[in-house]
Amino acid sequence: MWDYSEKVMDHYRNPRNVGTIDDADAVGTAGSLTCGDQLKIYLKIKDNVVTDAKFQTFGCGSAVASSSMLTEMIIGKTVDEVRKITNKDIADALGGLPPEKMHCSVMGYEALEDALKNYKSEGYVDMDDLLGNNPPEKQEKMICTCFQITENVIWDAIKQNGLKTVEEVTNYTKAGGACGKCKSAIQDIIDTYYNKEKQEVQKLTPTQWILKVNNVIETQISPELQKDGGDIELIDIKNRTIYVKLKGRCSGCKNSMMTLTNFVETTLKNSLGNDITVVEV
Repeated sequence: MWDYSEKVMDHYRNPRNVGTIDDADAVGTAGSLTCGDQLKIYLKIKDNVVTDAKFQTFGCGSAVASSSMLTEMIIGKTVDEVRKITNKDIADALGGLPPEKMHCSVMGYEALEDALKNYKSEGYVDMDDLLGNNPPEKQEKMICTCFQITENVIWDAIKQNGLKTVEEVTNYTKAGGACGKCKSAIQDIIDTYYNKEKQEVQKLTPTQWILKVNNVIETQISPELQKDGGDIELIDIKNRTIYVKLKGRCSGCKNSMMTLTNFVETTLKNSLGNDITVVEV
């Protein structure tokens, strides 16, 4: 049995903004009934601000809760602010989701992205885009035919959530969760992404390097430590040596050295290269 937060249960039992908007300014869909989950979101936009949002969803309780929370998050925000919302933001607003249910927050993100991709403030919509008459070179490569998951969806999930394994990608996107024939292709995408990231890291200026280290700590390491009442602070960086301070329950814990080497240092190495060293101060 999965462990759901109180917010997830609240939005599942009392979903907000269920329904449709007949004169919606933007409409987006994600998922497929043949795959088990589908979401349709309707947006009313005035003066570049989302004034109303409704949704219809067919899926599990996590899908309902994610859709409900998403509509609450975007009402009152500008279109530019809404475009920056990620699936992680949705999951965090719900107090977290079980790994096996993260694909529900991704579906919300995809529906929102779909709604806004054809929205223009002047009301113009490219009919070729709406009708799917894009030239072949613009069409996305389908990786998982069972769940209709494209390469771009998998790439975005890896980038936004720091996914490292095929199993994690499946939890977030469903890709590879049926026949499994696409798992090797998913692994290739993971390998390509991290090889490209490491090449980009090697070209960073000293300032960009510091920002990159801090980003990994803030987005990948700190949230995990906070789940157990701990935290981490970046103290200093000298060449490829990173000095950090463990905080909260992690400070003085008998397993702090294991946390530092097996989790903190490994996570940083996966993103920044194997030639770095992490030192606790």
